[in-house]
Amino acid sequence: MDVDGFWDLVERSAQESSNREDRVAWLEDQLSRLPAEEIVDFKAWFTLSANRACTWELYAACWMITNSGSSDGFEYFVDWLISLGRDAFDAVMDCPDHIIDLPEVQRLFELSRTYTRRQVSLSKDGGIRLIRLTRMRRVCWPDEDWPGFERFSNAATRAYRQAMGSDRAHPAEALRARGITSAFPFLSFIAQPNGEEWDFSDSVELMRRLPRLARHYGIADEAVAELPAKADTPTDGRRYTPWPHQVRLYDEGPRAWSFRRPRAGGRPVARALKP
Repeated sequence: MDVDGFWDLVERSAQESSNREDRVAWLEDQLSRLPAEEIVDFKAWFTLSANRACTWELYAACWMITNSGSSDGFEYFVDWLISLGRDAFDAVMDCPDHIIDLPEVQRLFELSRTYTRRQVSLSKDGGIRLIRLTRMRRVCWPDEDWPGFERFSNAATRAYRQAMGSDRAHPAEALRARGITSAFPFLSFIAQPNGEEWDFSDSVELMRRLPRLARHYGIADEAVAELPAKADTPTDGRRYTPWPHQVRLYDEGPRAWSFRRPRAGGRPVARALKP
């Protein structure tokens, strides 16, 4: 199986199914009909694609979008990105910042925007501002939209076991024989994403590497960072960079509240909500 055959199966699996469970089942069924060597070919192309995506820039994009920096979460994020098809994958590989253009990512933004309803009211004397958030549905991102798809990458392994007639068979051995190893998981200082490591909390560097994604999340660029400090800006020399987060409203209650008294002479301002 060549690379075109690999991407053809990836994209056909989406066309031939209506949900993730059916998609994985369809892909596993199609692969199980192939000789074991071709199943290894599919797994090889999947692994090479994932290795290509294992970069610091895409890791940062994953962190910003999912609000999680775990290595396994990044691996499942890459599996999901591969499942979106060749054009989407290549566009993000050419420029990780282009991930913001993907319809699937735009849907995540819309789901996040509509997850809660925000209402603001002031006390009679105007001294306290009350922000009330009401959860509009049980979860922010449904499973079908979640930017992680571990089961998609495991379909080839299950098909390989069927072809070999053994639950202990694994294509990793055949891949190693070809000189192919996975960049995931990177759980040590030795195994890390490709490229130059950099600090994700550095807003200037984020603006340089992922400008559109950074602006979407309100991360200030260097010019904004150099503006004169305001009255409530910390004076200890640290920079407090805004970071994307999703409001987490648990089952204990459907509402979240935030209060803050204004500083002298100022307007009442609400604090950022905490889980």
